[in-house]
Amino acid sequence: MDLQISVFLLFILFTAGHSRRCYECTSLTGSCADQRLKTCPSESSQCSSITSVVQVGDIRSKVKVKDCAPACQSGSLNIGTLKATISCCNSDECNLEDAPDPSTAPNGKKCYTCVGQNCTTILSCLETEDRCINATATIGGQSVSVKGCASKSVCDATTSVAGFGSISCCNGNLCNGAQSVSQSFLFLCCSLLSYFLLH
Repeated sequence: MDLQISVFLLFILFTAGHSRRCYECTSLTGSCADQRLKTCPSESSQCSSITSVVQVGDIRSKVKVKDCAPACQSGSLNIGTLKATISCCNSDECNLEDAPDPSTAPNGKKCYTCVGQNCTTILSCLETEDRCINATATIGGQSVSVKGCASKSVCDATTSVAGFGSISCCNGNLCNGAQSVSQSFLFLCCSLLSYFLLH
């Protein structure tokens, strides 16, 4: 009996002191050649690797980020000017490899995206992006609306995507924009018109 208790206490002692080790890197040049290992805080149980492509007009930039994560889901996010692939793993040093470049192959799904204050631009979703999203992001201290495409796994994540707040997802072409509002408005108008005509 004493041996079992001793083994149990040793197990608790060794596992309680173990922290995840992940590679860390932030690169605005598209290369994580200078990545380094870090010991994660106790609340971080996963490692992440993100490859993003940002394109504004003719200016295109690839950004890579690796770090510890409290929780994360592998998947894809596309808001038009920003496309990102997120890779998550849950063992020490598992994020050595970079997340793959975001896909450029459309999958046939369409969602609304925002260009400035106008959120009626139609965006072609890529590969695994099977949901439309509505979210808010804080840019320069201001909260702005963000719309686009995402993988189901990103929508199902229990924590929000870094930099984004209040993410909501829907399934169906153009379900994240003005069309669904105008359909509801049209239904309301038809209901009111039939009420006035029949009474």
